[in-house]
Amino acid sequence: MPVPVGPYSGGFTARISRVDPWTGARSTVADHLPSSQTSPAEGSGVSGVADVAFIDDVLYAVESGAGCSHGLKNTVNSILRIDRNGRVTQVADLSSFLKAHPVAHPNPEDFEPDGTWYSLVAVGDRLYAVEPNHGEIDVINPRTGAISRLVDVSATQGHIVPTSLVQYDGGFLLGNLGVFEPDSSVPVGVRRVSRRGDIDLVAAGLTAVVGVAVHHGRIYALESFTGSFAPTPDVARSGTVVRLNERTGDWETVVTGLSFPTAMTRGEDGTLFISNKGYIQPTNTAGEIVKVRLAWADED
Repeated sequence: MPVPVGPYSGGFTARISRVDPWTGARSTVADHLPSSQTSPAEGSGVSGVADVAFIDDVLYAVESGAGCSHGLKNTVNSILRIDRNGRVTQVADLSSFLKAHPVAHPNPEDFEPDGTWYSLVAVGDRLYAVEPNHGEIDVINPRTGAISRLVDVSATQGHIVPTSLVQYDGGFLLGNLGVFEPDSSVPVGVRRVSRRGDIDLVAAGLTAVVGVAVHHGRIYALESFTGSFAPTPDVARSGTVVRLNERTGDWETVVTGLSFPTAMTRGEDGTLFISNKGYIQPTNTAGEIVKVRLAWADED
């Protein structure tokens, strides 16, 4: 990767952890996985395993920090399967798929050959993975390793930087980061994606969406920061969770005070689990999981 993002430095320090939702105790499921770090000029941002999903109690992960372009020769970004003993098996080569199937409108000024994979969702016996840098959602058959494209997001939406994906009403909801440029015209918010790949805007007006969740039919979005067009230390603790008021189309603030969160998921009881302090932190061990119990009053 060229400057200022690159050159990357790579290693094998990524891991998958299990966290007890009641005690917060962490245990390692798999480790020594590919990881990489951007140049100090770009903030030394760390990538590794980006997301996990389950099919019939089998754990799968999407790797985002691997590949030659990330400083790790003889590795690729991929879909991984992890067995109960922590053994890791590659089941699909995402880097090669990207190179063989370019999108319509890549961003040449910020192009990541191996991709910066972000979100992974399981539906039936298939996995759906979101790649923000190229702008696409791809479908993976983990039994065969076959990869196909659900939709080239860049073809109709441009460089919106899609991030988070969640099942919704027979299809998906897709959040997007936008671009870190002043006066950007990229609508940041949530879009509906059909199982055929059709995309429609649900609601915009947000900043840096990195998570989407649905509870009792209502749509929640996680903003990594607010009050600025780019993440800088002066907007730390400005991350929010907002809820869409479908009657008015407005976003209502539910949670404030988050510091550069990177992901959000919903538990079966309605608790939101948020990955907080994901970047621009004093150390790479500052990350935490916070949980937010949605009060019944919030659901009325």
